[in-house]
Amino acid sequence: MLQKLTLAGLSVAAALVATSASAMTVEAFLASANRIPNNPTALLRPDTRRLMAEFRGAMVKVRDSQTAARTAGTRPATCMPEKVGMSPEVILRRFNAIPAARRSQISVDQAVREWMAERYPCPAA
Repeated sequence: MLQKLTLAGLSVAAALVATSASAMTVEAFLASANRIPNNPTALLRPDTRRLMAEFRGAMVKVRDSQTAARTAGTRPATCMPEKVGMSPEVILRRFNAIPAARRSQISVDQAVREWMAERYPCPAA
């Protein structure tokens, strides 16, 4: 029984490490985005869908952490409204505004977290 629990714990830990290790950097996001043509067929490309999913996933993580903080009774880092819409141009403009030296060191998740905290700050209690 203990061996099964240890194995399950190691599997979960390995999955978490693999997930965090595979976090896409802003630099990788922009490099991939720059290879996508700016025309209607771009939506048909797998790399476009992958980038859209990466951004959506980052937004979900920020919203989940906002909800978790509220549930715990603490002040969240962001106070995003229920619906937040952004065009690809706005996203790329924001990511391109990140200093080049930092782009390889910051994940899309962290960049979105910082952006949403700046754009939708929570009022002081």
